[in-house]
Order: sequence, then C-alpha cells, then structure tokens
Amino acid sequence: MTRRPWQQPLFCCSTLRGRPSPWRAMRGRKSSNTPGPRCAVHGRIFTGTRVKLQRLFEMNPAELAFRGRQHLARTVDRFVAPLGTSSPACRYEALDGDITFQRIAFLLEKGDPLTTAAQLQQRFAQIAPLRFFAGASEPGIAAHIATHCAEARQRIIESADAVCRDEFDILGYGKLSFGSPVNWQFDAVSGQRTAPAHGSQIRYLANDLVGDSKVVWELNRHQWLLDLGQAWRFTGDARYAEAFARQLSHWMNVNPPGFGMNWSSSLEVAVRLISWCWALNLFRGAAAFTPELFLRMLGWIQAHARYVERNLSRYFSPNTHLTGEALGLFYAGTLLPELNGAKRWKELGRKILVAELDRQVLPGGVHFEQSTRYQCYTVEMYLHFLILAERNHVAVPASVRTCLGQMVEFLLQMRRPDGTMPQIGDADGGWLLPLVRREPGDYRGLFATAAAFLGNPLFAWAAGNMANATDGALETHWLLGSRAIDGSSRPESEPGLDLRPSPLSPVALRCFREGGYVVMRSSWGERAHQLIFDTGPLGCSVSGGHGHADLLSVQCSAWGENFLVDAGTFCYTADAAWRGFFRSSQAHSTVTVDGRGQAEPDGPFSWHGRPSARLLKCASMQGYCLAEAEHDAWSSLEDPVIHRRRVLFVDSRYWLIIDDLSGRAEHRIDLRYQFAPMPVAAEEHGWVRARGNGSALLIKAFSSVPLATTIARGQRLPPVGWFSPHYGQKIPAPALTFSADTVLPLRVVTLLYPLSDPEADAPEVVALTEAGAEGGSEGGRVAGVTVAAGEQETFFIEDHEVFIQNGI
Repeated sequence: MTRRPWQQPLFCCSTLRGRPSPWRAMRGRKSSNTPGPRCAVHGRIFTGTRVKLQRLFEMNPAELAFRGRQHLARTVDRFVAPLGTSSPACRYEALDGDITFQRIAFLLEKGDPLTTAAQLQQRFAQIAPLRFFAGASEPGIAAHIATHCAEARQRIIESADAVCRDEFDILGYGKLSFGSPVNWQFDAVSGQRTAPAHGSQIRYLANDLVGDSKVVWELNRHQWLLDLGQAWRFTGDARYAEAFARQLSHWMNVNPPGFGMNWSSSLEVAVRLISWCWALNLFRGAAAFTPELFLRMLGWIQAHARYVERNLSRYFSPNTHLTGEALGLFYAGTLLPELNGAKRWKELGRKILVAELDRQVLPGGVHFEQSTRYQCYTVEMYLHFLILAERNHVAVPASVRTCLGQMVEFLLQMRRPDGTMPQIGDADGGWLLPLVRREPGDYRGLFATAAAFLGNPLFAWAAGNMANATDGALETHWLLGSRAIDGSSRPESEPGLDLRPSPLSPVALRCFREGGYVVMRSSWGERAHQLIFDTGPLGCSVSGGHGHADLLSVQCSAWGENFLVDAGTFCYTADAAWRGFFRSSQAHSTVTVDGRGQAEPDGPFSWHGRPSARLLKCASMQGYCLAEAEHDAWSSLEDPVIHRRRVLFVDSRYWLIIDDLSGRAEHRIDLRYQFAPMPVAAEEHGWVRARGNGSALLIKAFSSVPLATTIARGQRLPPVGWFSPHYGQKIPAPALTFSADTVLPLRVVTLLYPLSDPEADAPEVVALTEAGAEGGSEGGRVAGVTVAAGEQETFFIEDHEVFIQNGI
C-alpha cells in the first residue's frame, strides 16, 4: 500500500532515504571534504524541558492562544503540504477599475497561463514604476550613478561578476563558494549541511546540526540579486540577467515552501521577499526575465508573504524580527496589490510597524535592544516604510516620521570623529538592503537618505564627512531619485530647506537618559575627542538577546582616532565559547569582580538574569562635564558589591574616570580597557601609552592599594585581548587590565590623556588619599588628583561630588 504524505513518519533521518522529492536535487553531489547531512530535528540544544516548562507557565492567555494557533498551523502544514511542490500557484485579487488586469487574470485562470503571462508582465512593467522607489523607477538613474558614484558602481559590478561564478560575499568572510550548482542548505565556513526537514522542526541554533545558521541565511536572503540587478542596469550585459534567472530558478526547484533551513525563520523569509521585490523591478525588460519566470516568481512571492503572515514573531522575537517581517508584508502588499491577500498584508504590515515603533524606541530615539547595529537596521526599515508609504499615498501617523528623525539624531551623536559608527551590543554586519557593500561602521548611505527624505542638513553633514563622500549617496539615488541630494525630493511642508552639508553647533555633553548613553565630545571636527559612556540596561527587557554585559563601559576617541573600542561580536552560534567571550564584561572597558562578569549567558541570545543600571547624574558647567551611574550586577554575592562609575571631562582636553566599588570582604577586582588594534606599552611611573596614527592616548590608574598592570593581546585561555571588526573576523588587540585583590570598599581613579604628538611627555599627576598621603599609598581611598599640564588643576573626590577648585 502506498502511504500518503501524512501517513509517513515525519522527517527523521531514517525515513528520508529513498523518498522521491525536490530534496534530491538540493542534496547535490557529495564531495570528499563535505560531511553528509545530519538530522536537524533531533539532538540536544541550549534549553531543556524544564526551561521550556518554566517559559510556558510565564505566558499570558493571549500569548498561549497565539502560539497555539501557530503551532497548529505548522503541524497541519507538515502533514498536508505536498512535498513535491516547487511552483506554488498564484491567486489574484479583482482590482476595482482595473479592467485590463481583470481581463488578464481571467485569461490566466481559464486559458493558457504562459501565453497570458507576457501580458501580465507587460502590465507590471507599466504600473510598477508608479509604486516602487523613485530612483529604481527613473530611466536615467544608471547613468546618473555612473557619474556621481563611480567607485561604488565598480564594486557592485565586481560583486555581480563573482555571483556569476557562484561566489558570494558573505558578512566578514568575503567571497565564499557554496558549490556549483549552489547548495542552498550548506554552511561554507564550517562545512556543515542541514538535513531535510520541515522548517518548523529545524533547530537552527544548534551548530553541530546545521553549522552557522547566520551564514546559510545570509546567502538565502538573496541580497546578491541587488548586485546582479544593478550591474545589469549599469551595463546592459545579459550575463547578469541570465545569472539571475539561473540562480533563482534553481533555488525554487530545491527549496519547496515550508521545508528546509530557508523556511525556518520568518524574518529571513521576509528579507528574501524584499530582495525579490527589488529583483522584479531591477530586471524589468531583461530578455532572460521571461514571462514564465515572472509568473513563477509571483506565485513564490505570494507563498513567502503567506508564510510570514502565518508565522509572525509577535512573542518569539518581538523586536527587529517582527518589524522586518511587517516590512516584508508591506512591500508585497503595496507593490503587488493584484495578489490575493495583498490588501491584508499591506494593512497588517502598516499596523505592526506603527505600533512597534512606540514599543521598541525609547524616548530620545534609542532602540531598546541597546545595539547600534540593530538601531541602524531599524532606521533602514522605517526609511523604506515611509518612502514607500508616501509614494503610494498610504497614511502614516506623523509621529512615525518624528520618531525616525530622533533615531537618526541619536546615531549622529554616537558617530565617531572619523565618521564611523561604534559597535555597541551585537553587530552581525547585516543590512536590510545592501545596495552597495559597506564596512560595518560606514553609515553614510543611511545618513544621506535620511537627510534627503527628512530634510535635515545635519544628517547630510554626517553623510559627507568621509572620503569619497559622493559614493555615500548611492542608496539615496536608488531610493529617492537623482534629484534627491539637492533637496528637491523634500516634503512640500519644508520648501525652503537647504540640504547642503552643515556642521553642528558644539555641544560638549549629550545625555540619553532613558536610552542609557552619555556622549562627551570636544567638537564636531575630524580631530575631536569623544567618549561614549554606557549607562543603560543589558539589552531589551524581552530577553536582552542582542545586548552585551557592558554596563558602565566606555569607548574613547582622541584626536580623531579610535582608541578604546567595543570588542565586537564575532559570531552568534558558530562557537559558544567565543560567543560568550565577545558579549561578556571581560571584552569591554569596565570592571569585573572575582572573575565574574555582570551576567552569565543562557544560550546565545539570553542571559541568566539582567542586572539593572541607572544614570545618577549628568551635568555640565564652565567647561566641565560629569556623568555618574551605577549597576547592581553583583548585589547577589555573599558580600554584595555595587559598582559606581563617574566620568569627568575636563575642559574638552582629558578625562578622569572614578570607579567606586562598595563591599565589606576581600574581592578580586579587574579594571579593563579594550583597545583597537594598535601598539600599547607600559612606561615608567605607571603610565601606559597607546600609539595611533599620529596621536596617542596616555592612561594611568591610581588607587590606595597596589594595582598589577597587564597588557594582553590575543590570549586564548582564558580569552583576553581580541577585537572583531566584522562578523566572522577576530584579530588580536591590546587589553589593558589593572588588578587588585583587596578588601572593599575600593576606589580607582584613571586618567585618560590624549596627546596630539604620540611621543610627547606625560603630564605631572599626583594622587591624594583620604589619609592625606600623596601617591595613592595604602591607608585610604584616593580623595583627589592634581594634574599639571600647562596649568595645574586639582580635583577633590567625595562620595557623591567632585570639586574642581571652586567646584562643579
């Protein structure tokens, strides 16, 4: 007797052998150095049954009902979805007043679909430019970009050439090959291949089963279609359109809807959906984009949107996952209203995007995940949302535009003097829509688009203050058109605004109290000093998943060079030990107690408890800026310890960092400063000198007890002294540690002194103790510091005040 699909045991390794299905093509030929697939369903993973039961009891009725409906839908899908379906049928809406489309849709359903598909494709070519982004719909945009963004254009063509060779630019790994034809389930970094299974059954966080899901998903976001599409528009070379048709047809043949690694995450499906919407428009008119392929893509776009609609991350990851999914629905519903369900997708996407902005963005414009990378990701999403909504006359509350402006303003304040964005929290290097490949810290395209769309010349200044400034606007040309940069695309409500770059007025101190950041800077020039003080919580309140244990950490730039930095991210699931290190307190410029960080990881995207931090004071007066904050990460120790840090910016010239640790017993205290890759060496009289490219940063710490000074680079056991500039990359970088085993309370005062001449002498500095002795000798906490550099300044430190001569 022949078993029906729903009578088969569900996707265990032992049941897959010999089954005829699209998976046979997906498996491809097995090379000698590529391990065979393992069952991606079975095996242990980060959380056990007890943890799942605990989470179950925490759910409210609404969440239980929502998750129950999702689980039922997935179960039904596993049983009844036809395993061999590789071309989902497309259904259409009857659009009021569009007689031409109604006639075409009728013929598609009743007549010869492939003959009528040409008419449908022609109809799409006529109306799509009215719905899609202005730049992508502008006939002369390719020539305009060739004139104004020549370097970026060349990089795009080179990336497209690589895709034609089956090589893909993946995160920080550079060009990777996934076989020929491409194995879409393969992690080319680890060599791991995901076994066939229904998407809902794949444990994509289990590295031993699937490899690094981030690598597989990055390939299957299909953002390389943007390279091919732009290259075709730039050159007219048929190779790029043929590669598009070949790769996409193969992908559809071996990735049946709902099955496999590429149908296991709703966000990844939504991002791929957005890439396909761009491909539809970029390849309009290409000979290789046949009516048959066009019709097939419409069916798959509908399948993508339906999948996202049924599997929204309302409770699983209600952060950028949910907003990204909503944007995918809004894209499909807005650009293809002819598809059945499009009106529902558009309205659902719009409602979620409007509602989530209030929930996810804190007062002052800081995204609640405490990550500059995910803040950028969110800004990208809402720029696309608002631009598409405005072009298609979709009503959006004015508060959304206002909030978006605040988010970009926060990024502007965080922007370093060299024009790059600091890493804070997780940074995976991904973009919503990488029209041109950029380094992770290069936000020029985002600032340029925000400047043109929001009409803010300060954002234009941020976009143009880096080398090859015109290349920073390529994204803006595609999204808003060739006239966007001169301000002609601004809203009618702002007819007289000049969008030429304009520098900001000097503000030495900027405090984002609710968001948890304090920024101190000497000026907005390229040779400025800047310090970022992290006074916020550990990630968002949902899980803290993308936050790091970096409470009260600092990052510092001096004379325009980045000295103290965040260590970065390196990986998510590829290596649990390295994942744990890069998100730990030990990888950040802050304090650890008894070798313990501020929180212990509970899997790759959660923590055992979230310590709280609070900003106590933020003030400026007569050239001095002071910020004070504390956290309670070690309040549960047998001898509770509270860490309080004060940062004092003196006349825009140097910083004093005052760390107070309260307690009654003996503890191991480690005060660490993580540098960017550069020479760092200890010198006489307790000074440490970090040499940049033309400037230096001097550091000296004072305490009432002796401090051991160590500088580690690339240490593996335990890991210390590493920096990850991009996902998948880690390089040795100096980590300076001041250590003491002592009875608390303890105060450590650290001087950060920038030098324009890297070989200049250190200033004369003397520490005062509570006992009245000089030099920080044992017998009392440091009560003051005298700094003699041109003029002498004495700082008297009390528990809650710092006095500078007449006081601050």
